[in-house]
Amino acid sequence: MKTRLNTSSLLSVSLITLMLSACSKDNSDLYAFIEQTKSTSIGSVQPLPQFKPYESFTYTAGELRDPFVANVELEQQQNVVGGPSPNKQRPRQPLEAFPLDTLAMVGILEQQDNQWALIKDPQNVVHRVQLGNYMGRNEGRVVEITESNIRLIEIVPDGIGGYVEREAAIAIGNE
Repeated sequence: MKTRLNTSSLLSVSLITLMLSACSKDNSDLYAFIEQTKSTSIGSVQPLPQFKPYESFTYTAGELRDPFVANVELEQQQNVVGGPSPNKQRPRQPLEAFPLDTLAMVGILEQQDNQWALIKDPQNVVHRVQLGNYMGRNEGRVVEITESNIRLIEIVPDGIGGYVEREAAIAIGNE
């Protein structure tokens, strides 16, 4: 049994020696490649950016009126009863489906005492309007027709729950 153990250990030692001798190969080509790579690629590091010093800001408009709080005069005006308001029961007219800036005056018609303005909508349909007709999305009532334009009075929200009247106009050739 001892001879067998000696033979087996001798065989193991010789095998390990053989394996270690195979690992001791010359690595000079690897070292040459590393040196060549180091010499050809020289890296550069960008310098750190210069930071501007922080400049503090002093808010000086603190004593002005807060734009998000309603003005006292406007609150008092809201309580006024009988101001302008849209008529919800009035039947809508065809030109009230379009914003005013999409409508164009293309001419006028006159016959005896009647005068009509010709308005072209965005779908290129021409409509006749006269005094008292409505157009635009803000209840724009026609109050004057001239050869150069149509004047309207619109009823628009005032931003605090009420309505105000505003003048608008559509000029001829306004396409």
